[in-house]
Amino acid sequence: MKKFAMWAAVIGCLTAVAGCAPTIAVEPAAHADDAACGLVLARTPQTMDGHPQRQTTAQATTAWGDAGAAIALRCGVEQPGPSADCVSITYGDVTVDWIAQETTTGWRFTTYGRTPAVEVAVPSSLGLTQPGLTDLTDALASTIVTAHCT
Repeated sequence: MKKFAMWAAVIGCLTAVAGCAPTIAVEPAAHADDAACGLVLARTPQTMDGHPQRQTTAQATTAWGDAGAAIALRCGVEQPGPSADCVSITYGDVTVDWIAQETTTGWRFTTYGRTPAVEVAVPSSLGLTQPGLTDLTDALASTIVTAHCT
């Protein structure tokens, strides 16, 4: 019985510590209710560029890192149009096209030619110009390809 009490205390402490992990504030995308976003989110990695995945405040979103300095993913954003900033990234046998845009706060990468569209925002404070976008290949395999970079 003492062993049970000890393990219950350890599990309780771990649960309390895990419950203290920060929740990252992320705005939901316009089409966050797209059912395919659930598949995308279910397949996102537990870490990205060494940052642990965190809980977020909005549907069809996830984040990696700490509040104020987190990589944030939003599923269901508006489809971007063709752009000279389109880059193709191949990992294994899957190619994902991304529109890369520098913003005032860092970088924004939006899938091009995929439904639903997915956006990844990377704050400049992390010093990354291209996060581990290949880590999202499995998650994005569930989206429908409608176009490619030209």
